[in-house]
Amino acid sequence: MAKVLIGCETSGIVRDAFLAQGHDAWSCDLLPADTPTNRHIQDDIRNVMDWGWDLMAVMHPPCTRLCNSGVRWLKEPPKGKTLDQMWTELDEGAALFSACWNAQHIPCRAIENPVMHKHAKERIENYQPPAQSVQPWQFASDPDSPDNERKRTCFWLHNLPKLKPTGILDGKCSRDSVHKAPPGLDRWKIRSKFFPGMAAAMALQWGEWAEQASMLRAA
Repeated sequence: MAKVLIGCETSGIVRDAFLAQGHDAWSCDLLPADTPTNRHIQDDIRNVMDWGWDLMAVMHPPCTRLCNSGVRWLKEPPKGKTLDQMWTELDEGAALFSACWNAQHIPCRAIENPVMHKHAKERIENYQPPAQSVQPWQFASDPDSPDNERKRTCFWLHNLPKLKPTGILDGKCSRDSVHKAPPGLDRWKIRSKFFPGMAAAMALQWGEWAEQASMLRAA
């Protein structure tokens, strides 16, 4: 059994996938859990990183200012925002990513994020290119599966193997509903919600890896 921290998650999808594999898994976010649970820590993830975790998977860090799709706002801010606010939010996002990526006291680490623009890369301490990128549909076995979506997902990995696809589809019938989420207050939540098939693959593959690594350290 590995002690697992799932960062920046309120849905519990990834946390529950690790729990289903028998791991001691907890989610952490500034917001409360979407559904009642005693397995959610409402706090800044940076405050709980030193609690003796074997694996930390930060699945939904605030990425609006880091990803390529949002780089245009650094030149012309959206309505209601100033340019200074945009750059401040970029600095804050990069600082969070840096803290997670450089958490040396956690042996196994994974951070999910879309493709980043150059300004984000310049601000991240010890930045490295992502280890891999995958699509949710690679983890779907049914066209109607919630995983049968097109949304390129990049993983930055430390002491973890690349995630192996577990689905049987070829992507031809995959949906792009994630990118078509309607404007509104909950759009960020819809777009950041994780995929159960991919979460199950991470729990099985990375959970076993982290457990074995923990046993080797204890030997």
